[in-house]
Amino acid sequence: MSVPSDLQKNFSEVVSALKPKEAVDEANRCLFCYDAPCIKACPTSIDIPSFIRKIATGNLLGSARTIMESNPVGASCARVCPTEELCEGACVLNHASKPIMIGLLQRHATDWAIANKASLFQKGEPAGKRVAIIGAGPAGLSAARELARLGYEVTMYEAKEKAGGLNTYGIVSFRLPQEVSLWEVEQVEALGVKIHTNTRIGVDIMPDELFANYDSVLLAAGMAKVPSLQIPGEELEGVLDAITLVEETKTKPLSAEMVGKKVVVIGAGNTAIDAATCSKRLGADNVQIMYRRTVQEMSCYQFEYEFAKQDGVEFRWLVAPTRVLGEGGRVSGLELIRMQLGEPDAKGRKRPVPVAGSEFVIEVDFVVKAIGQNRHLPLIDLLGLQHQNGIVAVEEGTYRTSNPQVFAAGDVIFGGGKTDAMVVDAANHGKRAAHAIHKAISEKQPV
Repeated sequence: MSVPSDLQKNFSEVVSALKPKEAVDEANRCLFCYDAPCIKACPTSIDIPSFIRKIATGNLLGSARTIMESNPVGASCARVCPTEELCEGACVLNHASKPIMIGLLQRHATDWAIANKASLFQKGEPAGKRVAIIGAGPAGLSAARELARLGYEVTMYEAKEKAGGLNTYGIVSFRLPQEVSLWEVEQVEALGVKIHTNTRIGVDIMPDELFANYDSVLLAAGMAKVPSLQIPGEELEGVLDAITLVEETKTKPLSAEMVGKKVVVIGAGNTAIDAATCSKRLGADNVQIMYRRTVQEMSCYQFEYEFAKQDGVEFRWLVAPTRVLGEGGRVSGLELIRMQLGEPDAKGRKRPVPVAGSEFVIEVDFVVKAIGQNRHLPLIDLLGLQHQNGIVAVEEGTYRTSNPQVFAAGDVIFGGGKTDAMVVDAANHGKRAAHAIHKAISEKQPV
């Protein structure tokens, strides 16, 4: 089947950039608050009034530098941060008119830096120390940028073909084009950071080599694939992994196999929303998200939920899959059971309980699993780190693991919350971990 030309258009950015005059006009709405609440609401503490004032005065280089100084993946975050819950949600103008469009202004400044190939930072004077970073996603890149500016020789090891992690592979192109993430990678490489891609720890290089050749090691490997649904029929052709589905729309020619088909996505987190909207934009006729709880318990951002509905995605609450049906080795249907909410679980969300005898079957061509992600347990165990269900244990405030030579940041230390960790949180952890490494190494050096 040939690929309809409009599919490619479907994956163009859905949010338009501000025009130069619009950006200046919006910047001039800012009150440039003293002790600005928007700064406190930003996990990376970007000096938001400062970067907005620079836009108002035409200093886009300075604006981009202010943003990226605090957040090494600030161009990506301008597109994917839930700004209405963070900086814009804290804007004092919420009580008078409407908040400043901080996300779009951040995008305006960083887009200028990308278009003008701006070089924002310089590496520091050599410190004579070496740090290895496992994983080149938001946390790893943020740490690498900070360490390079502190004069460390930094080498990153990334299992995938390109660096950037979630921003490069795991967020749909119509929200975050791959070239934005890769520009952030280039900014880090420009500081002398070496990035070895297609390199897996335990296969291409062993932990003992890292421990012997580097003063410190930072684990920032992110998350793995979606776990099994553990139901019959999961092996059928047409049962897909949401992470893989999104990744393939960013790395391969778009396929027309979903055109006119019926798709069901299992789960209601941000990845489920991405998988559903991807399916719609790949031409699926009907896309439904099935979730075993209610809209109140879903973990996706509110703006993602509203976006999916606008894209024509349907939601079905209090249902769970029990069996995938097939014909000739391919998915043909899905058996589900109705649920009801019982007592709260350890995270405070009410437990879904099956309603006996309520099974029903729907016709479907594809079933997409989006029920969270596994952790890199083999890698964590290979490094000999203490962990709880794949959440690496670190000392509070130091990011140091049970191995004093190894630090950890990003998804490998997130866990237990209602929602997935944000990209901006990972960036913040990476920065903080870098300074913790610097402090630990500095304290070892003779005075």
